[in-house]
Amino acid sequence: MSALDQERIKEKLEELRTEHRDLDEAILRLTSASVHDMLSLQRMKKRKLVIKDVMIKLESMLIDDIIA
Repeated sequence: MSALDQERIKEKLEELRTEHRDLDEAILRLTSASVHDMLSLQRMKKRKLVIKDVMIKLESMLIDDIIA
């Protein structure tokens, strides 16, 4: 994997980490509200899990390249 590819992966990881944190905050605000929008809450939690899965795959790509 080239240095450019690694840099792109790192940039994507940072974007995903930011989105993951933002979703955490949004979920916390939504659950703190007196009226819960369960559908929105469920969608945010699902999106958060998808982001986490992608982050793990990207991190794995970086680690595999270092070991190889």
